[in-house]
Amino acid sequence: MCGIAGVLHGAGSARPLIEALTHRGPNGIRVEDHAGSSFAHARLSIIDLEGGWQPLHVGGSTVIGNGEIYNYVELTAQFELKDQLATGSDFEPLLHLYNREGPAAFQRLRGMYALCLVGADGRTWLVRDPFGIKPLYVLEHEGAVLFASEPRAFLEAGLLKPAVNSDAAAELLAFNYTLGEDPIFQGLRRLAPGEIVEVVEGRLVSHGRRSAISSPAPRGRGTARSGVEGAASSTAPGLAPSTGFAGPPPPQAGEDELIARLDAVLEDSVRVHQRSDVPYGLFLSGGIDSAAIATLMARLNERPVTAFTCGFDAPGAKDERGQAERVARALNLDWRETRFGEEDFWRILPQVAWALDDPTADYATLPTYRLAEAAKGVLTVVLTGEGGDELFGGYGRYRRALRPAWLGGRAAEPRPDDPGALARWRAAAKAPAGLTRLQQAQWGDIETWLPNDLLLKLDRCLMAHGLEGRTPFLDPEVAAFAFPLADRFKVRGRYGKWLVRKWLEKTCPAAEPWARKQGFTVPVDAWIGPRAGDIAARISGLEAVRGLRSPDAVQATFRDGGPERWPLLFFAVWSLIHLERASPAEALAACVGTVG
Repeated sequence: MCGIAGVLHGAGSARPLIEALTHRGPNGIRVEDHAGSSFAHARLSIIDLEGGWQPLHVGGSTVIGNGEIYNYVELTAQFELKDQLATGSDFEPLLHLYNREGPAAFQRLRGMYALCLVGADGRTWLVRDPFGIKPLYVLEHEGAVLFASEPRAFLEAGLLKPAVNSDAAAELLAFNYTLGEDPIFQGLRRLAPGEIVEVVEGRLVSHGRRSAISSPAPRGRGTARSGVEGAASSTAPGLAPSTGFAGPPPPQAGEDELIARLDAVLEDSVRVHQRSDVPYGLFLSGGIDSAAIATLMARLNERPVTAFTCGFDAPGAKDERGQAERVARALNLDWRETRFGEEDFWRILPQVAWALDDPTADYATLPTYRLAEAAKGVLTVVLTGEGGDELFGGYGRYRRALRPAWLGGRAAEPRPDDPGALARWRAAAKAPAGLTRLQQAQWGDIETWLPNDLLLKLDRCLMAHGLEGRTPFLDPEVAAFAFPLADRFKVRGRYGKWLVRKWLEKTCPAAEPWARKQGFTVPVDAWIGPRAGDIAARISGLEAVRGLRSPDAVQATFRDGGPERWPLLFFAVWSLIHLERASPAEALAACVGTVG
């Protein structure tokens, strides 16, 4: 995990870009300047602490990357690379494979990554992992192509004007996240999950997307399977277009056999996600997904696994600490409790707004940031349960989508007041033909909510503290097993994640997989409420807020306790930090006044 930045087909150094990303790589930076290009890397050392520095060079090819390629061990053995490797880096085998088979090598990767590869064949590539776990932003500037892990790199280097994309800002209030390739800053491009882009004479040429739902390349030697969705007409050899969906689900085995297969595929994913030369642990909630990860980590580790849980100190707040502690005791985890109260809310709010330069107004960013703050200095790698709901059918909206209308059924889509935002969401979430209604809903979330909310939150909140977040559910092997499952193994009656619950019933009964869960909420209204009138008066006059809501509408929202209270407050603080260059403390004071 780290921060990367570069300049392609242009003059100038990437050093000013990487200096804005040192929080992502606290172990140091490396910059290489060449004629017409520059590469910079801020490193968080995880694998091969001494030799894994980047950029890496093999046979005239160069790679610089953020994230982890988990199957580097298998690729090394499969292609007999051991005697050719100069480092233990998980990115070095990719260079050897690219020199053998060109861009088809990208299809062999199992991991989370955003990378730039310049081949000995003269071709330059920007690539992002299929789920969009790791971010990558691109700016075309004065004939050059610049890339970086966060938009702040371009802003702080003075290369991008902090002007808001009005559609994206509207999406932020409608959904709590933004859609597609156009983030909130005008002129900036966000690579889509799984996108493979070639840089040709200072231009970006997309070669399509590798879908999160297609399985990784065959384990045998030879040409990799493409798995690329919606590729452009200029598709490169080895990257032929594909729908990205492997076709109708295969004939299903019986439930017991599927449970055994689920156990094997999840254990394999957790095993490779634990590959690390530094301390690792997990974030444990009271839910099904993190309990599943905890169960397998406890199985795979001889020593107690360190687990952090966050609970809220507020009247009436839903708190999962009790359930998390029961799971931790049953699994003999080294359990650490973290508290979150009103003082933490006002302290962390501006820090989260600073970290989320590409914003999401999901209030779950607050406890995620607090957990990362608590884990810093104890762990460097953290496994989490993101993705379990999307792959195994956990959300209540999925169950509603399967009901007939006369029983309250409706499409699993957001219901904003903004018809333009909803139309853009529907276009972004459109699923290929041949999927069930449940799979269509899952597909929509995998395309929108997952990369642009949940994974963006995880990346920014953990990287602000120099931590690496890993998501074992979001693995191509797990997806290849989970997505084609028949609907009845995902949703049955009032239960989602049916198969995962049946498995957990056997492997960790303390998780109480059939108990009614409290749901996850952060009591933001309890903390905003007493200050609502003052906040409304302060933020309604801000230029960025006026571009979205009239002063009267802002006043009404805070007076009546509408659902936009928190998103409007977050956006107000965010706008002062990222558009007007206020410090986090200054932004909070301007929006809230004195707290504490």
